Amino acid sequence: MKLASLVALGLLVALNAHAGQAPARGAERFEVTSIKAVRPTLVRTIAALQKKDVASAKDAFEAFDSGWNGIEVYISTRYPEMYKELEGNYETRIIAGLNAAAPNTAAVLSDAQAMLAKYDETIGLLEKARSSFNAFNDNWDSIEDLVSERSREAYVAIESGMIQIENTLMPAKPDVDAVIGLVSGVMDRYNAIVAAVTKEARSAK
Repeated sequence: MKLASLVALGLLVALNAHAGQAPARGAERFEVTSIKAVRPTLVRTIAALQKKDVASAKDAFEAFDSGWNGIEVYISTRYPEMYKELEGNYETRIIAGLNAAAPNTAAVLSDAQAMLAKYDETIGLLEKARSSFNAFNDNWDSIEDLVSERSREAYVAIESGMIQIENTLMPAKPDVDAVIGLVSGVMDRYNAIVAAVTKEARSAK
């Protein structure tokens, strides 16, 4: 699921480039900048817990929850397993711990630190996605003319598939299964033509 999402997003950026448009900067800001903007609230929660300041920890975590509400739909759609860990596991336990009659700050601190590590892992996945955008775009730009000359059918199939992927990703809650199917089709074509061109290039040496 994660790999398919990364590839699909990479294909979408490649499509924008082929169409003569700039990459979707707003989308990039949402994926990385907006999610990173919530991170300091977790850091403040941890700092307060280290001082055993439960009141400040509650305030900081309430701020986290407020910021999280703005990005949780995106996370749950793109990374459902990560979302379950962050919200269903850590957030639930931290809220319960902070609201206990006698909060165990050491236990809540441990959960908050683990949650921050998982949150950073999510940020890492998003940054990897951005890298995959550039990698796919660079690779495709360097061979698309060659692909078109060698197999117009393959070229049209790849470009058409990218358009379909863009359209499927447009809704607020994309049909993930449909995206995965489209990505698989495009990548099969892409990998086949790259393998064929590479083989011919090696044979010519």
